[in-house]
Amino acid sequence: MPSFDVVSQVDWPEVTNAVDQANREIRNRYDFKGSDARIEQNDEILSIYADSEFQVEQAADILNGKLAKRKIDLGCLVPGPVKIIGGNKARQEVSVRHGIEQELGKQIVKMIKQSKLKTQASVQQDQVRVSGKKRDDLQQVITMLRDADLGLPLQFVNFRD
Repeated sequence: MPSFDVVSQVDWPEVTNAVDQANREIRNRYDFKGSDARIEQNDEILSIYADSEFQVEQAADILNGKLAKRKIDLGCLVPGPVKIIGGNKARQEVSVRHGIEQELGKQIVKMIKQSKLKTQASVQQDQVRVSGKKRDDLQQVITMLRDADLGLPLQFVNFRD
């Protein structure tokens, strides 16, 4: 029986490379000369440090550009508020979402059942497995999920015939 998995994955080595490239550009840019602007990666959280709120926004734009060039979907980023920390410095934490939460997985399963296609869907940890008898039905499910605005970038992997 043909099946595939719906996942939301982030290529972590590419994120690390994008952070390194953004830090290199920040060190070399004229408008950041003499400032302590940097981006740090700590597991799933990217922390942007700078001397002012404006510089934090500029560093975030640089980071977004580097992530986009490395084909990381910016929809997986959840920026937090810019906070003023001690020493007249500013910080913003950006969390990187990956995996499908249980609530979103249930919503995807419900959408697939409401489509009246002859497919079955089940939530398995941080992914959704979809199976059906016909390959065409599975392709229709993929098209339906691509068109749906779920607020999280989805990938379709592990297609088995």
